[in-house]
Amino acid sequence: MPVISVPQDFNEDDLYIDLESIFGRSLFLKCEGFNFAGSIKLKAAIEMVEGAERDGVLTPDSILVESSSGNLGVALSMIAASKGYKFLCVTDSRCNLTTRLMMEALGSQVHIIASQEANGSFLGARIDYLRALCASDSRYVWLSQYTNPGNWKAHYRRTAPEIARQFPELDTLFVGAGTTGTLMGCARFFREWHRPVRIIAVDSVGSVSFGGEAGRRMIPGLGMSIRPPLLDESYVDEVIRVEERDTIRACHRLARRGFLFGGSTGTVVSGAMGWLAEHGGDGRTAVAIAPDLGERYLDTVYQTNWLHGLYGDDVLEPESANAESWVLPTAPPPAPSPGGRRPHLRSGDRAGRRRHRRRSGGEP
Repeated sequence: MPVISVPQDFNEDDLYIDLESIFGRSLFLKCEGFNFAGSIKLKAAIEMVEGAERDGVLTPDSILVESSSGNLGVALSMIAASKGYKFLCVTDSRCNLTTRLMMEALGSQVHIIASQEANGSFLGARIDYLRALCASDSRYVWLSQYTNPGNWKAHYRRTAPEIARQFPELDTLFVGAGTTGTLMGCARFFREWHRPVRIIAVDSVGSVSFGGEAGRRMIPGLGMSIRPPLLDESYVDEVIRVEERDTIRACHRLARRGFLFGGSTGTVVSGAMGWLAEHGGDGRTAVAIAPDLGERYLDTVYQTNWLHGLYGDDVLEPESANAESWVLPTAPPPAPSPGGRRPHLRSGDRAGRRRHRRRSGGEP
């Protein structure tokens, strides 16, 4: 029985789902959402905070600040609460309401950036705000997940070895690309491994991480409006770009089988299944990483009005769109009570029964 005294000491490292029964192709999904922060970002948060403590950057008077679309903000909120630091998360309007409320419940402050760049990105405005904040007061400590090597080292030291331990014959690994911390940590580890592993990055259409034209991205988690400073493409064998409509469909398909995952997971699964369909998956050991679970996306990815308003009425596959349309046609009649007695009737029900008897010639 595990017993812990601080929340960051718990993380379920070895839970996988075989998706073959859902999508028809074998893919093992590594579930990273089972910790008190609810996402894989807990690993990077621990590594960056402890690194800053070792370097003497963090002191009891420090105020942690970070730019985050949500999950890292929750992880840092949890660690800050555990360690006694103050924390300010700088985010934007795409951050889910549930995520903001979670950070505030943990004692953090949340600052929402409203201004966008010409390409529709909020990231530049978020970073400008943080730079000005740090210049104004030396107590502010910005960990900078976009440039901090602790981001990728967390996955080099933990996530990739966890996969290697469970899948010694791994052939292909699918990793979503945001800041590319997870991608770079895993890719560096498997580059040094005893057998070649094909590393496939999964990105969102509209992201410029690997080049290409910037576009609208409404689902937080994956994709960047700038080239990620941590990215070294020499470690990546292939890049897949996924439309957000396909992300949503993958999420709903998983949910219809009882697995509620976040948008990043939907993107990775959709990209992986498309790649396996094209290249063949027979005999191939393939793993994909699911960064978080789906509860924080109930008001977006799983909310019909939000989906239809942004992506149109046909965004969902027919089986997903119709899954909620069924209702019982009429209320079933009340069951007899034990002993054959009629169930207790309300006064209005008795009056209706008497009127029916009078009309039909029964006793009054």
